Amino acid sequence: MPKLTVAERDVFLNEPGFLMDIATLDADGAPLLAPIWFVYEEGRIWFTPRQHSEWLANIRRDPRVALCIDERVFPYRKVIVRGAAEVVHEVGNDELWRERYRRIARRYIPKTDADGYVDATDDQPRALCAVTLEGAELKTWRMPVGEEAYKGIWAKRYWTPDAKVDRTAPDLIAKSVD
Repeated sequence: MPKLTVAERDVFLNEPGFLMDIATLDADGAPLLAPIWFVYEEGRIWFTPRQHSEWLANIRRDPRVALCIDERVFPYRKVIVRGAAEVVHEVGNDELWRERYRRIARRYIPKTDADGYVDATDDQPRALCAVTLEGAELKTWRMPVGEEAYKGIWAKRYWTPDAKVDRTAPDLIAKSVD
């Protein structure tokens, strides 16, 4: 399965519109999953939970998180991160990082609307959290493109010893999907 290069990963994480799923652990150890907005800056994935967010409470108690950013069209790029979330600014310090919040909002809605949204909700406190990619467990993936061989689409551990792909895949070439 082709991995994204660091440059491909950074381009993908900076493309607007992709939601990020964040998984946290609740007090009983059960996973909680939430789709959220984010921005990738300074080697970190930044996000802004509201003050009464259940997943913010989970991060405070146990900072271990899993993040998934993926696209639903070819070549189906994805970045999966397992790491520790840091509460960089606690609730009530929004004015210290409001411009970052504007950049987050602008990834999802037009600039004028994003600025209006941030200005209209700045009385609703948020925290600013981040996961640093360096030191986190990071997995990336995409479908083969162009003339790349299709054989590498799955990790070897998924194939049975008699898999047809071992005999036929070297001749298969990925074709772009319309």
